[in-house]
This record gives sequence, structure tokens and C-alpha cells, in this order.
Amino acid sequence: MSDRLTLLTVHAHPDDESSKGAGTVARYHDEGVRTVLVTCTGGEAGDILNPAMDRPEVAADLPAVRRRELARAAEIIGYDEVVLLGYRDSGMPGTPANEHPDAFANAPLDEAVGRLVAVIRRERPQVIVTYPDDQSGYPHPDHLRVHDISVLAFEQAGDPDAHPEAGEPWQPLKLYYSVWSRKRMEQMHQRFQELGLESPFSDEWFERPSQDHRITTSISLDGYNEVRLDALLAHETQIDPASPFWFGLPRHELAAIHPYDDYILARSLVDTELPEDDLFAGIRQPADSR
Repeated sequence: MSDRLTLLTVHAHPDDESSKGAGTVARYHDEGVRTVLVTCTGGEAGDILNPAMDRPEVAADLPAVRRRELARAAEIIGYDEVVLLGYRDSGMPGTPANEHPDAFANAPLDEAVGRLVAVIRRERPQVIVTYPDDQSGYPHPDHLRVHDISVLAFEQAGDPDAHPEAGEPWQPLKLYYSVWSRKRMEQMHQRFQELGLESPFSDEWFERPSQDHRITTSISLDGYNEVRLDALLAHETQIDPASPFWFGLPRHELAAIHPYDDYILARSLVDTELPEDDLFAGIRQPADSR
């Protein structure tokens, strides 16, 4: 057991770290927890979604642009370390990017797990956050693969017989899935309507499976509601500042709507009482408690 608390999050593309759990990471960073981001792909297949950035010189240099955007967003959030796992964006099924031999989705599973195991053993996190097992609402190949390698790496990082070339074994203690709750979407949709604004939440959003019944852990974003929005804006090619989904409601309205990041505790090797309000519940020593 390391005396240093470390949180490691695993994401598919640059910008995913900003849309999922950014406020949580910022909060733990400010508490003195070491925060590590693993980004599995370079986002090479992403479209330029901000019209102001849709310029030939940007498109020609998109991988490097996205790396710079990632570095800026990670700085805003408060990540202490950013690790690029080194794979290519797989794109969506049926696209040319999905057939590329360097695509994350086409990488040998054991190889990708071994790369993540090496990061875990080097960084020695007690807590890992990844994507959920049920991603039927948005089955991007890279998001599915993030889940697969994270679960296996969590199990194999502490096994001395697994990936012996990846360093000294280290067993993380808790694995979480990040989720956007149905409750959050319903409250946002309702507030758009109350303010007489057009809601970006169409009926299809509410046809997606709800994970609310599985949520075990909610982290307060009091004082950290701005982090996600500021970090998203750092991804200038990917985030349109006029997007109604992210910016259609005033910031003070967003801060009042479900001011939590929600998680599913998927694996735990420590005793903890549910529901939780701390990803390190059962791990922190009394002197570490908030």
C-alpha cells in the first residue's frame, strides 16, 4: 500500500477527459491526490466540430492540434501526468479509420492490456476510473475497448505472472465506471423548457438505457462546476462554443442542476459502505479524510 493517494482515469480520445469527470479530478487534485490521465488514442479520426477552427491548416495538422488541446485541458483540470497509450483513433464502424491497422480497436487485446498494466504499475493508483460495461447508448469502438482493457488491466496489474515485462506488480483497490445519470439529463431538459429554450435532448436521448439504479458513488462538484466547461473549451476543434448541449444553459443554471459526478463501483478490494461520496472511501487513512 502506497502512502501517496493516486487516481488514474482511462479515456479513449482527447476531450473525453473533459466531458467525463473533470470536476472530480480537479477536486481530488486540489486535495493533494496525484491524478493521472491515460488517453488511448490521438483522436485522429475526429471531425472538426467548431466552424471557427475548420480551416485547411488545422485539418492538415489535426493530430498535433489535438495533442496541444489535450495538454491545455489537462492543465485546466489539474492532471499531474498525461500518458498517451499510443494507438490511433478507430473511428466509427464502417468508416475507413476503423480499418486502419494502427487503430485501437484492431490492436491485439493482450498488447493493449499490457501497455495499460505498465502504466498502472509505474503510477501505482489505488483507484481507477474507466467506461462502463453497458455502452449501448454510444457504442464507439474505442470506448468499448477502453472498458475491456481497463477491467483486464485492473485484474492483471497485481499478478506477477501477467506481463512480467511491465514492471513490479501493483494491485489497484477500486475500479469505477463513470456515468452520466438519466436524472441529470431530465433535469437539464426540464430547465431548458422552463426557460423557454430549445432543448438539445431529443426523445432518442431518453430511449437510451438508464444506469441510475447502478450508481453507487456521487462526488460533489461544489466549487468545481466550471472545470468541465473550461476544459471542454480548450478542445477548440472538437467543441463548438455555441453548442446548446454544453453551453445552452447559463453556467449558474448548470451549477444548480445535479451538481455531482456519478460513478458505478465495479470492483473493490476494500470494505466500503454504499452509497459513497468519496472514490477513496475505505482506502483513506483517518488523517486523510476530508
